[in-house]
Amino acid sequence: MNLDDLPVLSRAEIVAVDWSLLAPDEGKRLRALGIDEGAHVEIARRGIFAGKDPIALVVGKMTVAIRRSHAKAMTVEEIR
Repeated sequence: MNLDDLPVLSRAEIVAVDWSLLAPDEGKRLRALGIDEGAHVEIARRGIFAGKDPIALVVGKMTVAIRRSHAKAMTVEEIR
């Protein structure tokens, strides 16, 4: 499943990222924040408007906002 499909408060490991779907500067920013293959993440909450954008993503002890288009480029496996 991709990260955008992960339910709120569920934890997952990022197993693949299709960097070709992202602009180079966006990919660089995500990597700098630790959002890359092997990272354990959790969706804390989603935006309240129709597009449910942005997504509040917990990475380690940090919470960052990412776009749904970024989340769609990431394949994850849920951690139970």
